[in-house]
Amino acid sequence: MADYASGVSDPSYASGLADPPPLSRRYTTMLVAGLSLIALTCVAFLLPMPYVTMRPGPVFNTLGDFDNKPMFTFGTGVKTYPTSGTLDFTTVSVTRADSHVTLSGAIQGFFDKNVAVVPKSLIYPSGQSEKTSTQQSAAELDSSKDSSRVAALRAAGYKVTGVPVIAGVVKGGASVGKLRAGDIVTAVNGVELATDQALVKAVSTHKPGDVIAVSFTRDGKKQTASITTKPDTANPKLPRIGVTLGTKYQYPFEVDNNVGRSIGGPSAGTMFALAIYDRLTPGALTGGQKVAGTGEMETDGTVAPIGGIRQKMAGASRAGAKVFLVPAANCAEATDGDDFGMKLVKISNLKDAISSLETLAAHHSAKVPACS
Repeated sequence: MADYASGVSDPSYASGLADPPPLSRRYTTMLVAGLSLIALTCVAFLLPMPYVTMRPGPVFNTLGDFDNKPMFTFGTGVKTYPTSGTLDFTTVSVTRADSHVTLSGAIQGFFDKNVAVVPKSLIYPSGQSEKTSTQQSAAELDSSKDSSRVAALRAAGYKVTGVPVIAGVVKGGASVGKLRAGDIVTAVNGVELATDQALVKAVSTHKPGDVIAVSFTRDGKKQTASITTKPDTANPKLPRIGVTLGTKYQYPFEVDNNVGRSIGGPSAGTMFALAIYDRLTPGALTGGQKVAGTGEMETDGTVAPIGGIRQKMAGASRAGAKVFLVPAANCAEATDGDDFGMKLVKISNLKDAISSLETLAAHHSAKVPACS
């Protein structure tokens, strides 16, 4: 047998017919430790981590189609105007509630400037299920459609009125068996109401235990219920009728938002409102430019901040946007990194957004409020 250490080959060893030389105990220990480390590392990289990733999602032109039909359609006889350019709403692709991010995925996301890795509890609080998350996102989308429709129509000069509606009845509250979700409240003790705030004020003028007459419309029929107010659980001096309130709006004509349930959340509201306004007013609001943006829209036109601004900017840039509308409260985050070659326009309300876009439509290089 040749000496293994000498490097001289033994034909029988080379052919695999002889036993290999024995390993030292130290070498064996090191080998086992190394293999164990590799195995543990592999397992660690595959284990789910308590994080989710936020990545740039697709963009959708609110002046175009969604699922092969116009994103917005208007009632018969409503005068609309041709336009050009795009008003893209942006999205973020977030890890599903029932999915997991592995350690390797989290590390990859950490080193990608367009990806955010955040604790799962920030996106899905209290172990929220995928079903619950989807339902909540759908409800937020519906609310966004309503508020953007109200704000846009008012900005275009149309009158939109709202009436208080019962959103829900508190279990064990004063209105159980008296009112139902969907009832449109018209008056308290004969005094007509125009808003949900007016209803709250009307109830608050009484004392706990007082009986009040609440007039409402249910399924088109007018009714009145006598409700004995109960004390507020936090402040017994305040009267409560045990309901949650919403507002039902009455529009001058139909404006249908055809975005389906594959999209969720409230952040497309600003771009929805701009698209409706653009279609109802002469001239192209964008001046033919490719505009993108984000922001939750309130009924009074206020633009509220949103999450995932950096991912939405990245998605807009990939789609070719040159102008990006940023809620004022998101400007600091938006400018914390690359602007992707886009003009970042700061907006606080719908009026700001319209004014800035009209200015840029006339002169693409004009100075408008910007994130800086």
